[in-house]
Amino acid sequence: MDKKIKHIVIVGGGSAGWLTAGLLAAEHGKQCQISLVESPQVSTIGVGEGTWPSMRNTLQRIGIDEAQLISHCDASFKQGSKFINWFNNQENDYYHHPFMTPDGYNHLNLHSIWNTCDNQHKFASSINHQSDISQAGLAPKQFTTPPYAAVTNYGYHLDATKFSVLLMTHCTKKLGVNHILGHITNIINDNDGYIQSINTQEQQSITGDLFIDCSGASGLLIGKHFDVKMLSQKHILFNDTALAVQIPYNHPEDPIESTTLSTAQRAGWIWDIGLPTRRGTGYVYASQYETDEQAKATLARYLAQSIGQDKVDLLSFKKIAFTPGYREKFWHKNCVAIGMSSGFIEPLEASALAMVELSISMLSEQLPNNREHMALIAERFNERFEYRWQRVIEFLKLHYVLSQRTDSQYWIDNKKPESMPTRLNQLLQLWQHQPPSRYDFSQQEEIFPSASYQYVLYGMNFFTHNNQLSEKDTRLGQQLLTRNKQNISKCINGLPTNRALIQSIIKASS
Repeated sequence: MDKKIKHIVIVGGGSAGWLTAGLLAAEHGKQCQISLVESPQVSTIGVGEGTWPSMRNTLQRIGIDEAQLISHCDASFKQGSKFINWFNNQENDYYHHPFMTPDGYNHLNLHSIWNTCDNQHKFASSINHQSDISQAGLAPKQFTTPPYAAVTNYGYHLDATKFSVLLMTHCTKKLGVNHILGHITNIINDNDGYIQSINTQEQQSITGDLFIDCSGASGLLIGKHFDVKMLSQKHILFNDTALAVQIPYNHPEDPIESTTLSTAQRAGWIWDIGLPTRRGTGYVYASQYETDEQAKATLARYLAQSIGQDKVDLLSFKKIAFTPGYREKFWHKNCVAIGMSSGFIEPLEASALAMVELSISMLSEQLPNNREHMALIAERFNERFEYRWQRVIEFLKLHYVLSQRTDSQYWIDNKKPESMPTRLNQLLQLWQHQPPSRYDFSQQEEIFPSASYQYVLYGMNFFTHNNQLSEKDTRLGQQLLTRNKQNISKCINGLPTNRALIQSIIKASS
């Protein structure tokens, strides 16, 4: 039980593996060796192209320059998500979930202020200037704003494959991570049932003290070796298949979207992500309600609207099947699952990389000293991430249960009570009387804060009884609404476009 953690072995590359290697090496590389084992026979999925603002902090901790990210990863700035046709599939059916928390959020009832004083405008636009900036295709900062600093809060859209290469290069050349190419064939336990070593097809035997499973959906260590079950959530969230495709811009100077576009369809939704040189798009759908051929036709119709049928006919679509769910445990013995090996739901709201960041951050900050310490940390880690996965599921389900669409059985079934988590149902009853607040989500580092729930609820016309405002709060609220309109005007006139800022950063770094 006194066995010290001297060698951490990460199994699997991709964004999850290399982010884990980078943060652990940057913060613990002097105390222990970090190795990453990657199979030359297994390719990564490479379609996770959206991040949250937390990625800025993660990259700073790892030591990667923002200009490097922009120039090497075909990256652009992301300021949230725009949801189209989710509510009733009628004209003007869209709303924004921006990354910024509104001014005065924890001090005033912004829902009542909006409902009383400004409900002729969309909720997010009324109380937060970021959605108007995003709608205009503008960047989240000025040409002179320092790296990682912001005028409005932002994350990134990026090429996931190029991102992994950048991380790998930085980890191996700057942080001393030992990169081992080897296809794992055998996993050896010690007498206590902990992983002692892994053997590869290339006749390598790699011993370690802590093993991180970043092997993706295969769950090579946590699933296949330790047989920790995946808990399916398909009874709540139906989507289990995606078709992904990369498409060109019609013109190299076309605007780059500042948000992920999420457009609802009859059996799922289409994502549309703008990078500097291309768009990354795909259709996430439920195979129970739509065949692969129907899904391909749905995605093709969407793409033809912007690039024409002739170009669509030349495209190659990549199919990805998945079972929405998460592991029974994420840390077992001396094995920690991070990334898709720990679970995957669907890419709505881009929570996958955010969960990776939260996992490696907790692991790095609470890295165990020995096995006795490890058992205690593992229990806390499992409790924390079971909670987080449940919150992800509830938040994603919220988007579906609020819809008034009845044009397909998919949307009808998504609103049936038996598909709704009990806690979400209770919260929806509560929110008929009061808007979501910090009292509904009490943990530190909540995966989705209460402000996010308000953006979705009131973006989709949820009804909350209008609480009576005091004269003071009414006055403060009107001041806030006025200030927001001033900020919108100031930013519209003062911020460059997404493309202009990206081109400036690439030119300055070349």
